Amino acid sequence: MVGWRRAKWSNWQRRSTQDQVETSTRWVLFSTPWIFYFSGSPQIVPNVDDAPLPMGLVGLIYLLGLVQCLLSMRGLRKGMDFYLGTGPVPVRWLVAMVVVQAPIVALLLTLVAADWVKPGPAVALALFGSLPGPLGVYGLCVTPRRAMKLVAALTTALTGAFAVAGMGWASLVVLVIFVAVTGCIGVFAPRSSTWYLSVMRELDQARTVQPRLAVAEERLRFSRDLHDVMGRNLSVIALKSELATQLARRGAESAVEQMEEVQRLARESQTEVRAVVRGYREVGLQTELAGARGVLRAAGVDCRVEGGTLEMPPEAQSALGWVVREGATNVLRHAEASWCAVHVSAVDLAGGGPAAVLVMENDGVSARPTKGGSGLVGLRERLAALGGTLTAERTTDPDGAALFRLRAEVPVGAEVPGGADVPVGEDAGVPPVEAGAVEAGAVERDGGAGLGYERPSGDGVGGSTATG
Repeated sequence: MVGWRRAKWSNWQRRSTQDQVETSTRWVLFSTPWIFYFSGSPQIVPNVDDAPLPMGLVGLIYLLGLVQCLLSMRGLRKGMDFYLGTGPVPVRWLVAMVVVQAPIVALLLTLVAADWVKPGPAVALALFGSLPGPLGVYGLCVTPRRAMKLVAALTTALTGAFAVAGMGWASLVVLVIFVAVTGCIGVFAPRSSTWYLSVMRELDQARTVQPRLAVAEERLRFSRDLHDVMGRNLSVIALKSELATQLARRGAESAVEQMEEVQRLARESQTEVRAVVRGYREVGLQTELAGARGVLRAAGVDCRVEGGTLEMPPEAQSALGWVVREGATNVLRHAEASWCAVHVSAVDLAGGGPAAVLVMENDGVSARPTKGGSGLVGLRERLAALGGTLTAERTTDPDGAALFRLRAEVPVGAEVPGGADVPVGEDAGVPPVEAGAVEAGAVERDGGAGLGYERPSGDGVGGSTATG
């Protein structure tokens, strides 16, 4: 039994906050018909004659009420799906609940007409125990105004029917109040809760779209810069090539000069493109720390930055800036974190020489299994070009709370193996934009979120974010 409870609790913790809120809200709504039923229906027993026939009718009312509760649970599920746009109108369930409710009203009218029930709120409480379910499902499928029109019409019809059956004026007043209140609660409780879930879903979708919009904006910026660099040079190259062709046909020696000029322009264009790509890929540490702090705080994540003013070479700052950018992006995109801490410090390597260390921690650890992504691979390759390392692990704080830690280490005092510049373009033998959040296919691979954390499964090491 204990193991079963632990398994259930573990499965519950693996869910995202949105899943937990939606599941709990749904089950609260599904339990509402039972709460009304057990609050109202038992009150009729002490107020009915002890004769076998009246008690038999009350037993039948109880049985139909149980059936109504079961139908209401399923009907509310279908009604919520319709309201959220994921299912059709639950017409069959509405019809079934009306078919069950009609005999309940008829049996109560029989008890009142035969004078087998004492004056008072007993009949109103019996209706209180069976009406919220069908009214809640109907309220999810129509506009609030139309639902309230039905409540008003139902209140009027029931009042008239019980008045004809011989119910006293005092009991009729109680009946009107109970039916009206039950109708309002039955209509607006499920509708307001489902509206809340729809708002949460829209916010989650917006959270997913935001990184994609950032990627699209960055692509537009890069294409604009590339157009500004290449547009003029390509136009001049085309004109001079055409001129050289005409001069060559005439046998003029100046055609060689024109082609040499074309060759010079081509080399300059290649250099300028490399400069654009290199500048596009370089990231400033201070800028990224400030940006990450602002974005995370705007998203409701308490972000603290310590020691970000260390002096280090530009290439080390750029590499650590990429770690901050991608780490912050993934906290926003995948983690359910309430805080994030970034600490930059200087250490001495075991083999000698100083190094800059950046540590990012957050409490948004998730145990959901994910597929391995290429985010950390890209960051490791970028740091490896500078002789640095990157580690990601799940750990705990002194109080035992689960944390995710991303640690980057970059040497800052020795020559970087192979030079400080990370090769790009033709020097690397790959297309110029082969890494980063705006590379071709980034939206398809990482969902527009850039580089993602890896979370190995089965070895006790995990992360706060999911890979794309």
